[in-house]
Amino acid sequence: MFSILGRTIGNVFSFSLPMIIISVVVVVTLRIADIIKNKKQVCLYKEIIMLSFLIYILCLFQVVTFQDSSYGGGNNLIPFKEIFRYDFGSRLFLKNVLGNVLLFLPYGFFTSYYLKEKKWWPILILTLIASLTIETTQLMIGRVFDIDDILLNAIGGMLGHYLYNGLLKIGSICPRIFCSTWFLNLVSAILLVGLLTLL
Repeated sequence: MFSILGRTIGNVFSFSLPMIIISVVVVVTLRIADIIKNKKQVCLYKEIIMLSFLIYILCLFQVVTFQDSSYGGGNNLIPFKEIFRYDFGSRLFLKNVLGNVLLFLPYGFFTSYYLKEKKWWPILILTLIASLTIETTQLMIGRVFDIDDILLNAIGGMLGHYLYNGLLKIGSICPRIFCSTWFLNLVSAILLVGLLTLL
């Protein structure tokens, strides 16, 4: 299961890489210019979170507009029809059911982080709006509209929201040093260097 998901994520990332590089370079240079010109303070971990959100949105765009959709049928307006069509644990189940949940988990996390939202319903509304927009756009570009994708995306968004709240609770019982800006910046720098080394 994890190998299939890892391979799928790797394929999406490598397919999106040219767009990611161009977008990240443009955003980073503009951000650096803004910081220098306006003498702003830099918080590394917040900058990395912002960049991660940008990369996620770019990858999401690639997945919902360029991925092959030949495995599915026509439009589906009946809830749970497509979800129960796949055998549990099969490749299609992992791609279409679990994949749609995981696809929106980061969205729920990032929106909760930026809004500092502890209630679930604003994140659910935002997730539903984003997912409905994606499904409608797919219909406009010759792909299919599937109500089950919206339901699965909503579950993913909620999981991301609860992950954010869970991390907040963990942070509230951890020693204060682990939540300090300099510590989070240090961890972010180590992770960034590690990621660049892998690339």
